[in-house]
Amino acid sequence: MNFDIIPREALNMAGLLESRGFEAFFVGGCVRDILRGTRPNDWDIATNATPEQMKECFAGLRVIETGIKHGTLTVISDGLSFEVTTYRVDGKYEDNRRPTEVYFTRNLADDLSRRDFTINAMAYSPGRGLVDIFGGREDIEKKIIRCVGNPNRRFHEDGLRILRALRFASALDFWVEEDTASSIHENRSLLKNISAERVRDEFFKLIVGPGAERVLLEFFDVICEFIPEIKPAADFEQKHAYDLYARSVRTMAAEDKGDKYVRLALFFHGIGKPDDFGEDKEGRQEYEEQNAELAGTILRRLRSDNRTISTVKCLIRARHTATPKAEGEMRRLLAFFGEQNLRRLLGLRRAEISAQMPGQRPPGLEEIEAAETLLSEVLKKECCLSLRDLAVGGEDLIALGMRPGRGIGKLLTGLLDEVIDGRLPNEREALLRAAAKRIERKK
Repeated sequence: MNFDIIPREALNMAGLLESRGFEAFFVGGCVRDILRGTRPNDWDIATNATPEQMKECFAGLRVIETGIKHGTLTVISDGLSFEVTTYRVDGKYEDNRRPTEVYFTRNLADDLSRRDFTINAMAYSPGRGLVDIFGGREDIEKKIIRCVGNPNRRFHEDGLRILRALRFASALDFWVEEDTASSIHENRSLLKNISAERVRDEFFKLIVGPGAERVLLEFFDVICEFIPEIKPAADFEQKHAYDLYARSVRTMAAEDKGDKYVRLALFFHGIGKPDDFGEDKEGRQEYEEQNAELAGTILRRLRSDNRTISTVKCLIRARHTATPKAEGEMRRLLAFFGEQNLRRLLGLRRAEISAQMPGQRPPGLEEIEAAETLLSEVLKKECCLSLRDLAVGGEDLIALGMRPGRGIGKLLTGLLDEVIDGRLPNEREALLRAAAKRIERKK
């Protein structure tokens, strides 16, 4: 473990408290990450100083009373922010989410004992070293997610901890300890008391983790609590060796960039199949449309933003789009999807192909790689892909004798189509000649 990576500003924060006779420990995720050998994003400090005493210690620095009622201040130093919190114990939990009140304590052990999982219930100070009362360090070495104390109590205090456990298991690629896992299954209905926004945030972090496949399969019943639409997929019979849910999860996990949009599209793409599935082209299109709409309904219920909803629906609808092999085909898809979504679509197809033969190089992967190379080559040419890139505009067509109106937009779109297909160069004179001929034909 390398605690030498703690930044100077964070050490100064702790030093200001210690210089006044108070304790100061780095706690939670930053200690966990250092023990795992990764660099923390946040540096949280716990102290036996009260909020008022903290404000005296940090006089001259910018202090934000983030959650002063619960003993938390945010202190800004040299452009960095640090959350500093008084040791506390929680009162009664009446809504399965937050304590109705908290009590400040002078004892670090009391503060650590109220935390969710052992890997988050450790503390460190340069002077006193690591404080690990509940075996968090050993659990990190064993790659285990385990509740502090009684799991049922922890989850009844805060139902969101159920999804936090799964999210940590996925993100860290850890296993959920047996008693903790049993309690998660037993208490999964507590998720109904959690806001959609909180559930969404944890679920989105879960699906992009390296352990997502294993977690989603083991805790299918938990996912059904907030996405009940997937229940029929688990028993749907098809030609593949896996049931539909498992196959969708396995395909999702084959996406290797951790792209939230692609993974959501792969997770949701088959959920409508148990109700209606056609094998012909029209049936597939209708099926994809139904799945896209159902995914949109679920994502809206989870209070997802419009960009996420529209991107996931677009990718589901486009699953069977033919992989472009010629430059004209690539330009056309670029114009329709845009670079980001086209890359995502190729990533989706790569995952679907890779999932067919895990651990091997399946046939069809070369076609995706060739398309990705072609995409890069087309982008380097900075091709005209939209009306704003076209070398002529509406004023030019009016100068040729066209009347203002919808006809101008229609003619410009026609010219753009020919440029994208490579039948016309994006050159002003060539476009004006082509436009003049069309205008003349209409007279």
